[in-house]
Amino acid sequence: MDDTLATPPAPIAAAPAADDAERFETARRGLARSIERWTDGLQVHQPAALPSLSMYRTHNPVGPICGLYQPSVGLIVQGRKRVLLGAEAFTYDPGRFLVTALNVPTVTHILDASPERPFMALLMTLDPHEIGRLVLEGKLPPARGLEEERAMTTGRVHWRLLQAFQRLVDLLDEPGGIPVLAPLAQREILYWLLVSDQGARLRRIGASGSHGQQVARAIELLRTRFTEPLRVESLAAEARMSVSTFHHHFKQLTAMSPLQYRKRLQLSEARRLMFAEHLDASTAAYRVGYESASQFSREYSREFGAPPGRDISGLREAALQAPR
Repeated sequence: MDDTLATPPAPIAAAPAADDAERFETARRGLARSIERWTDGLQVHQPAALPSLSMYRTHNPVGPICGLYQPSVGLIVQGRKRVLLGAEAFTYDPGRFLVTALNVPTVTHILDASPERPFMALLMTLDPHEIGRLVLEGKLPPARGLEEERAMTTGRVHWRLLQAFQRLVDLLDEPGGIPVLAPLAQREILYWLLVSDQGARLRRIGASGSHGQQVARAIELLRTRFTEPLRVESLAAEARMSVSTFHHHFKQLTAMSPLQYRKRLQLSEARRLMFAEHLDASTAAYRVGYESASQFSREYSREFGAPPGRDISGLREAALQAPR
């Protein structure tokens, strides 16, 4: 009898999953240490040498935070966050990345954060032209996922993506190599995103003549001139679409109508003016294009859950209590 038959075979099928989990956790912890180091005493660190990269750390749940998300990929290494695009919610954590394809106004909440386990995250802005070049030149495998039009989505994080981000962050210790090596690290990050479960949707970002790129032209007009009255016909013409086609694709991508998009921009900018520049509600309302202070107050309360004065007071109180 052959004694080798008495030895049970190794569980080959289970090994890759366990190995992937270990590598994922090792890479996640490494990025957490890097973020902790570079955000020491800060809530946000945006290195001048790598302007496409931002790092975030906070010790308390925060929200609502209103702002404009640029085309970007967001990666959480500790904690959990919810982002509202229109009425649609995207919740992500260390196991999911968030990709944004267009400039869109959002409302965000940091859900899980404490002094013992602070929220820590990275964000890298995306260049649609670089995505297009990589799709054309990279000989990529067939795309995975659905080619949906929504401008925001979440996808599964692979440990290789975490390692690519680590290589980018590590360049902050070698600033002389950033001009040559940072584009390579960023290209690697794009590669792992393009072959992820959201690869099909990401490839549409870089597709010349796509609906996303057409709508992006109108969004840029809205973003720079939201304090002025703009007709939907003018926005459709900027996107080179009929009014009905433009309205359909705009809502498909942003989960809101052009009018709702403009209103979000107005209210977010008014909130910033009141908080950062200490303007009163009426002055801020007129500054962003409202003709009626009472209409502004009603819409502000619906958007942020409190009248302007009470909301700004709460924001200032929270800022004073935040750890330094």
